[in-house]
Order: sequence, then structure tokens, then C-alpha cells
Amino acid sequence: MKSICICGSKRFKSEIHKFSSDLNNLGITVYAPFLHSAKDEWSNLSNQYQEFIALGLTHDHFYKIKIADVIYIYNKNGYAGVSTTMEIAYAVALGKPVYAYSNQDDELCRRVLFRGFIKTPKSLLKILK
Repeated sequence: MKSICICGSKRFKSEIHKFSSDLNNLGITVYAPFLHSAKDEWSNLSNQYQEFIALGLTHDHFYKIKIADVIYIYNKNGYAGVSTTMEIAYAVALGKPVYAYSNQDDELCRRVLFRGFIKTPKSLLKILK
């Protein structure tokens, strides 16, 4: 069985966690992003410490992309932010197959990099076998 790395915006935190859990329940190894939403805590950190944390989280997720067999972009309603766009580019540069949830992405340069669009964990399982 292949492994998968999920990328997506923290605005879809609960959906990404559910999708990851469903994939795990199907026996798939899932590398998911750390999606924190503690805005009060974040705003109390110095700019230097915020940059340190952002750098660590970025490198952590790049490592997950590197070790995964397949990359899945959870881009509900076509939304992919700056970090997700960087992750797509990194995955493509590594030669990883990239699939996405939605084909509604208005950014043509992102959309043409997707090998297909998949809505459910069970449908994704078929590609991973």
C-alpha cells in the first residue's frame, strides 16, 4: 500500500482531520499537516519566534511530501493558499503524483499540475493500490 501526504489550508482543519482519519481507517499511511488555530497564543509570540515556528512547520511538511508516494490537495471550493501552492510546486519538482479534491481552482498554473480530482477516501484508495 502506498502512503499519502495531505496538503491544505487550516481553514479546512476539521475536514482534513476527518479525511485523514478515514484514510487511516482504510489502512493507508497518512502524513497530515499540523493545523493549529490558536490565534491568541500565536499573536503573543515575537515575530522572530513566529518565523522560527513557520520555518519548522514548512520543513516538516516538505519532508512529509518527500517520503510520501502520493500527494493529495484538500482544496475545497478550489481554495489553495500560499503554503499549499508551495507544497504543490515542491511535490511536482520531486516528481510526485498530485491529486486534488476540487477542480474549481481558478489558478490555471496550479490546476494543470493535478493528475486528477478525487472527493472521497475510498476513491483515493483505488489510486493508492
